[in-house]
Amino acid sequence: MSTLEIKDLQVTVETDDGPKQILKGVTLTIGDGETHAIMGPNGSGKSTLAYSIAGHPKYTVSGGSVTLDGEDVLAMSVDERARAGLFLAMQYPVEVPGVSVANFLRTAKTAVDGEAPKLRTWVKDVNGVLEKLNLDSTFSQRSVNEGFSGGEKKRHEIAQLELLNPKVAVLDETDSGLDIDALKIVSEGVNRFRAQEGKGVLLITHYTRILRYIQPDHVHVFVDGRIAEQGGPELADRLEAEGYDRYVSAAR
Repeated sequence: MSTLEIKDLQVTVETDDGPKQILKGVTLTIGDGETHAIMGPNGSGKSTLAYSIAGHPKYTVSGGSVTLDGEDVLAMSVDERARAGLFLAMQYPVEVPGVSVANFLRTAKTAVDGEAPKLRTWVKDVNGVLEKLNLDSTFSQRSVNEGFSGGEKKRHEIAQLELLNPKVAVLDETDSGLDIDALKIVSEGVNRFRAQEGKGVLLITHYTRILRYIQPDHVHVFVDGRIAEQGGPELADRLEAEGYDRYVSAAR
């Protein structure tokens, strides 16, 4: 069982003119086995929510709470959040020159589990996941994200997701920069993860195309740091047809 509960979350960032409030009271519960999609225009606070949950130092939580299975996430360090079962796939993964994918993955797995995986089993597991994601086994010897295409970066993140096997995956615009083939492969990886018992997914996206492959249970419309509307998969279809204009106009 896993439940991520966000209550009245308020978040600010520092600007030249002082603190600016980005999230203005977000309440959202991702229950056991649920997939939630957050959609909204640029600048609405979608990525801020993801990074705040993960503990990015740029963002200051000024109010509200975030708990995972009743434990206070906001009181945890970034690595403690990962060990507790939170996973963040970033919109723009960073390059780590000189660190191979193989070493990165094994170090991450060791940090999350508290012990190093047995090498023979681990190599088999890594190669198996890479094959599912249509990545050659030599991919593991490349430096993390260095010279990777957009599709390779995203598939690498899904490899992390499958190998680290968290409780809740927060996926920030995982469909960004993907062609149709890569989108299908990435979506299949997410679906494999969420098919397991006790997993939750928070999927942040601009577009409905990924939702054709990853069916959400709940859709939330983000505008101006708040949830403007909530519904089922049919809400995403309506957004595709109508856009965000009426929500943006109402928020002014």
